[in-house]
Amino acid sequence: MATDPFLTYALVLVVGFVAGTVSGIVGTGATIILLPVLVFAFGPRAAIPIMAIVALMSNLSNFAKITSWWSEIDWRACAAYALGGIPAAALGARTLLVLPERAVDVALGLFFLAMVPGRRWLAARKLTFGFWHLAVAGAVIGFLTGIVVSTGPLSVPAFAAYGLVKGAFIATEAAGSLALYISKAVTFREFGALPFDIVIKGLISGSSVMAGTYLARLIVERLSVATFQRLLDGVMLISGLVLLYAAAR
Repeated sequence: MATDPFLTYALVLVVGFVAGTVSGIVGTGATIILLPVLVFAFGPRAAIPIMAIVALMSNLSNFAKITSWWSEIDWRACAAYALGGIPAAALGARTLLVLPERAVDVALGLFFLAMVPGRRWLAARKLTFGFWHLAVAGAVIGFLTGIVVSTGPLSVPAFAAYGLVKGAFIATEAAGSLALYISKAVTFREFGALPFDIVIKGLISGSSVMAGTYLARLIVERLSVATFQRLLDGVMLISGLVLLYAAAR
């Protein structure tokens, strides 16, 4: 655990900025990148509740993504995702303490790793999601979002299967994810899981993620669709490995 407060927060802010930039480019990944640094800086017991605030902040930074690509948002897809996701996220948050988090991390890590070839397999067969497929995906992802630190990469294949790419994908996924994280945060707050000092640390950490998001648009506009898809695979690969590492500790 870091001991110098200045160096601790400097490290968190720098990594948070990088994480926000990555998230702004591919639509997800900020909390996965920042989590190991929060464990190092504040210890594993504090990292999880701090991460809940950072996750909400990074999804509040989705306002930047939403406003940047406002005209390209697919509101029908967003509504379908939120329809199942909002109540499921609240239910997942309420059942967090009765489930073995390590087992969930292992399952999600393996899922993320499997989705790299799996997404390509789906794309090769041109299978697509409709409105109700996305609603069911939102319910499953919402429940898992309530339980674990972050399930951002789970929404990637769901919205990609709906046929969204680049700006439309980023903004629509951002709007849907924001609804889920608000539901989770409200539930945590109701159960007293967010004391004041954790909220402050989370707000400080999350501010750097928001700053990185604004830089990302300059990069996204220069990406080809093929490069964008490769970046998505990279985030899912890293996410899976990080979750498996966290479960093995």
